[in-house]
This record gives sequence, structure tokens and C-alpha cells, in this order.
Amino acid sequence: MVIVGLTGNVAAGKSTVAELWRDAGVPVASADRLARTAVEPGSAALAEIVDLFGTGVLNEDGSLDRAAVRRRVFRDEEALRSLEAIVHPEVRRLRDQWTEDRRAEGAPLVVWEIPLLFETGMETEVDVVIVVDAPEGVRRRRIVETRDMTQEEADAVMAAQQSAETKRSRADIVLNNGDGRAALVAAAAQVLQGLRSRSARR
Repeated sequence: MVIVGLTGNVAAGKSTVAELWRDAGVPVASADRLARTAVEPGSAALAEIVDLFGTGVLNEDGSLDRAAVRRRVFRDEEALRSLEAIVHPEVRRLRDQWTEDRRAEGAPLVVWEIPLLFETGMETEVDVVIVVDAPEGVRRRRIVETRDMTQEEADAVMAAQQSAETKRSRADIVLNNGDGRAALVAAAAQVLQGLRSRSARR
């Protein structure tokens, strides 16, 4: 089984590529989705987060208020590291279990969509690293328009990630997302064809 690590900086378009490949029948594990599962009401991780930040990070229905958590860790490196120490191990456990389930089903190719692939050292655990990239100005605009963040928050999120240039240099394949959706769809389809050919040779 070929494991693909799909990454890219915030708002570069990696989730769009992940959805395209998922629609094409490729199993995709999204770190963001797994992170939501990890902190569902009743989970040990959610209880630890409440112990860390208090009940002010909960919605009325008992679910995690992600915006409230984001405000708590904004420009607070220690708080962010404490949060990651709670969530990341559980996300890894869920992803490993998901991968073993796909392996048992005989899947020849799976994708891990991980925004912080390089930052967490996960690139050593995949067979192919694919980086989706878009111009910085485009990414900043997308963050503000689609993620309910202020300009200051958007800049902080972008600054916290490894530079796009560094990620591109460490990738096996780069998908450019600066020329519109149609171009990205075509490029993603071409890359997927190559990945399927590679998995068939295993």
C-alpha cells in the first residue's frame, strides 16, 4: 500500500485536492476531521482541554468551541504546545487505526491530509509527499474570507507555519493552485494517475 502525505500551508487548497481524490475513490484521512473526532463530547481529550482552559471553551451543547480555543492560544506559544500535546497523540492513534483498517481492506493507495506534515515530522512515515501551494496574497484573502479570522489572526497563522518555499523544496510533487480551480482539477487528476500507477507496481 502506498501512503501519500498531502500537505500545504493554510488556505493553499490541499482540502480541495483531498476532496477531488476522495470523490475519485481514494481513501483520505483528514487530520482536521480526525482532530474533531478526537475532541468529541465525552472524549478524554476534550476533558483534558477543559481542565487546561476551563469551561469557557465549550459550546452550550458541550462540544468544543474551536474559535474560543483559537483565541486562547493566539500568540501564546505555551498554551498552543499544551493543546497540541493533548490532541496530536489522539489524532495519530485514530489515523494509525484508520490506516490499518484500509490495509486490511486491501486498499492499494491511501492519502493522509496533514497540514503540519513537516512541522510534526510525519514526512518520514509516508511514501510520497505532495505539497499544494498558492500565492501568499491569495492564501491570506481566503483565510480572512472563509475562516472567520481577522487579518491579524490570519497573519499569525501563516507566520506559525513553515514557509511555502521550504515545503516546496522538501516535496516529491508540488501542485500549484494559483491559476484557478479548473487548472488545479486537471493537475490533481494527472498526479493521481501517476500515484495509482505507482501503487499498482507494488
